[in-house]
Amino acid sequence: MLSLLALLPVLTVFLFLVAFKWPAKTAMPLAFVVTVGLALWVWEVSFNQVLAATVDGLITALTLLYIIFGAILMLNTLSESGALITIRKGLSNISPDRRVQAVIIAWLFGSFIEGAAGFGTPAAVAAPLLVGLGFPAMAAVVCALIIQSTPVSFGALGTPILVGVSSGLGEGKLSEVTKVVGSDWESVLSSIGAKVAVLHFAAGFFIPLLMVSILTRFFGKNRSFREGLRAWRFAFFGALAMTIPYILTAVTLGPEFPSLFGGLIGLAVVVWAARKGWFHPKDGIWDFDAPEKWDREWVGNLRLNDPASLSVNMPSWKAWTPYLLVGLFLVLTRMDSLPVKGWLNGVTIDLENLFGSGMSVSVSPLYLPGTIFIAVVLLTGLIHRMDNASFRRAWTSTFKTTGLASVALLFAVPMVKVFIGSSGGAAGYDSMPIELAKGVADTVGAVWPIFAPSIGALGAFIAGSNTVSNMMFSLFQFGVGTRIGADPSWIVALQAIGGAAGNMICVHNVVAASATVGLINKEGAIIRKTLLPTLYYVLFGGALGYTILHGFGWNIGTVIVLGTVAGFAILLARFGKNPPGLSQPGSAHKG
Repeated sequence: MLSLLALLPVLTVFLFLVAFKWPAKTAMPLAFVVTVGLALWVWEVSFNQVLAATVDGLITALTLLYIIFGAILMLNTLSESGALITIRKGLSNISPDRRVQAVIIAWLFGSFIEGAAGFGTPAAVAAPLLVGLGFPAMAAVVCALIIQSTPVSFGALGTPILVGVSSGLGEGKLSEVTKVVGSDWESVLSSIGAKVAVLHFAAGFFIPLLMVSILTRFFGKNRSFREGLRAWRFAFFGALAMTIPYILTAVTLGPEFPSLFGGLIGLAVVVWAARKGWFHPKDGIWDFDAPEKWDREWVGNLRLNDPASLSVNMPSWKAWTPYLLVGLFLVLTRMDSLPVKGWLNGVTIDLENLFGSGMSVSVSPLYLPGTIFIAVVLLTGLIHRMDNASFRRAWTSTFKTTGLASVALLFAVPMVKVFIGSSGGAAGYDSMPIELAKGVADTVGAVWPIFAPSIGALGAFIAGSNTVSNMMFSLFQFGVGTRIGADPSWIVALQAIGGAAGNMICVHNVVAASATVGLINKEGAIIRKTLLPTLYYVLFGGALGYTILHGFGWNIGTVIVLGTVAGFAILLARFGKNPPGLSQPGSAHKG
């Protein structure tokens, strides 16, 4: 019963946001009220503790809005300066095929930004850029969210492992952890990170293909999965170009750089190969229908300059400079070996012992990606020689767009904080997510490895962060692994990949990504589209983990893994071929 009660906030979100199609600005306040009611009257958490968690959530929501503001401002600035026109032309010269552009921008460039910054920043960068290239707003958000899976566990220079798993397991202080996994804590984390990379390498192989198939199915003129499946050569090439350096980096260098190097190396390799015409889809150039024929649900209120209205002759290097600066600054400010990180984190806003609850909140505003976005915008004004009127229009438009996203986030994040911080009440229960996970573990028993990623995904769905999900559930997952006689380090690795996959459907990630392209009150529609790749990821990853733990004989894990691979093979054999009469060479993009 306690587990079912702990499930109520999650059910409330899914029921009203996804099933009943309520906008997040309406569904999330209701979920907040349900969560607070449970905390006060079932978990018997003190009012001051609930109030402190709510304030913590409001502060976190404001930091997210700051990041959103910076991302939108950068896009509006590039639109006003005309840089987006040059970027769009440059990518069209690589390929005008939208499937190819999605793999390059969302999957590869997004993975690089995830490796550098994490915490939803890739969606804030990739989604607006895709809109600037001519993607419908909803299509851009869906693509940007789907790639929030494979690279996430090593995002922000390995934070979900180095901070999330490390803190969740007690930072080496628990003797049972080091006894089972190893005596050296750095080796423990490296070992878990390598296992996480193995699982992501396998599950991530199909993510670019799923992304382009969902793109063509929901946003194409013919509403067909087939047109996405026909891009399988380029999708698989893009997947391997990222995941091979990704797994090699994880095994040899540790958790800090897999996504960063995987995305960067993959981007260089794939762009070079794409210019050569390699692996391009052979069914002709796929594009969206004319904008006037788009479903109204797809379109945001972000208005960019019409390319025909601007006469721009900007060099490609100058147009791309702002994005290169964002990537460079994110890397430089996240490296422990440089003093910049310490300088930026030295400026903090601290709230100690909120309402006597013992809870404290600390924010380093200069360290947030929003500050980097704004700094790059100011530099862009100089580099692109923008006039004051253009600069003013960019800022004014950005304030209007950001304000529309504020209501949903200002309820979603406090709900999360109250949910997570519900331990320590007079009733003596563990926090709601832990009680919920206990119920699942007691129900499924020995087949737990298959369900372990689902708990990680649930944590990310609730908290909006793989790092926080790992903090909440790593020790719990370790304990379950020990009880069922499975290698607990593999169970923790399954937790981490599930926590990464949950970012695809996390409410405040969806709200934040949508806000960057001016898409408001469509959160449920987006989650319904990203739910399929999320379910694939947690099921395939869990089954693969079960197979590794129990051997490659005939068992439920191998049945699911082989069945999934066979399913993709059948779909590609049946629908991945060119239709009759279409046998253009892969270099058709040059026309």
